[in-house]
Amino acid sequence: MTTKLDELHVSHDRTAQRFDLALDGQTALLSYSRAPGVISLDHTYVPPPIEGRGVAAKLTRAALDFARAEKLRVVPACSYVAAYIGKHPEDQDLVARTKS
Repeated sequence: MTTKLDELHVSHDRTAQRFDLALDGQTALLSYSRAPGVISLDHTYVPPPIEGRGVAAKLTRAALDFARAEKLRVVPACSYVAAYIGKHPEDQDLVARTKS
């Protein structure tokens, strides 16, 4: 039986500052750190047995939805998150602008 990704739930552990998704006995995560008005999406990890199935995208989507709901600016510190935002123009308004 194949599990459909859209049927899986991303959990949010505010204490550990991460989003988690369990699939086939493996847990993927996206860790973050907070500052007033800002969330830095720091690291995405997907265990090799569940890579290539859209897990990182689902975690990133959950984190960006959280940022939008909480009115937080996003620092895409993780290269995966930065690439994801680059491919999704609808999320680029969330990115924190650097001071010049």
